[in-house]
Amino acid sequence: MPHSHHSHSGQFCKHAVGSLESVVLEAIHQGFEVYGLTEHVPRYRLIDLYPEEEQLSLDDLIKQFDDFIDEAHRLKLLYESQITLLIGLETEFVSPPDLGRLEQLLKRHGNRVEYIVGSIHHVNGIPIDFDLPTFTKALHSTQAETEQQMHENFLCNYFDAQYQLIRHCHPEVIGHFDLCRLYNPGLEFSKYPTAWQLMERNIMYAIRYGALFEVNAAAFRKNWESAYPGSDLILKHGGRLALSDDSHGPQAVGLNYHRLAEYLRAVGVSELWHLQKSDTPNTAGRSMQAVRLVGQWWNHVFWHGRSTV
Repeated sequence: MPHSHHSHSGQFCKHAVGSLESVVLEAIHQGFEVYGLTEHVPRYRLIDLYPEEEQLSLDDLIKQFDDFIDEAHRLKLLYESQITLLIGLETEFVSPPDLGRLEQLLKRHGNRVEYIVGSIHHVNGIPIDFDLPTFTKALHSTQAETEQQMHENFLCNYFDAQYQLIRHCHPEVIGHFDLCRLYNPGLEFSKYPTAWQLMERNIMYAIRYGALFEVNAAAFRKNWESAYPGSDLILKHGGRLALSDDSHGPQAVGLNYHRLAEYLRAVGVSELWHLQKSDTPNTAGRSMQAVRLVGQWWNHVFWHGRSTV
């Protein structure tokens, strides 16, 4: 079953393009059967806004997210005969109060938020995926006497934030697990033993409560040779994998899925999972469950014409 669990639109995300409906229509056109709509939650401090959001107030961001939920549910009903749309959100965890605000948001929207993509985009309050200078600033924000220790501290801060997030809200999907090496894709976690232990702690915790780890095709447009997570992690401890394009507009729907398929085949991934609605609440109390794709996923007609190994 062709699917993606993570997407954005310019209508509700200022660094994306296009309307939410145009994203949905492109997903239908490409033959996706399940497609997740997951705009970012609001940020709650002016210092956390990105340059393209400078004209917005904090209340504007809250309204923008609320409008997204309304529009997503309208589209879910409108196109239900052509595609299954899942309506979720992608987390932001810039500072500790954000987790409390996330909890308030989830209570306010109730079951209209069907699932969570749990992602970390900041270390020490500094974005790590905006541009290289800002990433470097985040890297140097840790106290360290050596470059080795600086990298270790940075990675530890990232994985500690990730652990706080997944413990707090039990996201159904772990977003771009190793985004912390975005600008250094060759970084080997095994060279940083303390960070490695924290990373393994996170993986095992997520596996125990039933999370899926997204295999995120956006890494290819960031000049990676693999998706997130990298080949050193993707089969770690048998974590269950699901697909995401992390599109930021209709032009990126399904982008590099041919490379995603090649990557998965090359590293030996034979089993994929996706989310579907359930009558039984999951660990987080949401009515969503993970379902394994039956048969050889690469033989689905969706992949015909998309190169696979």
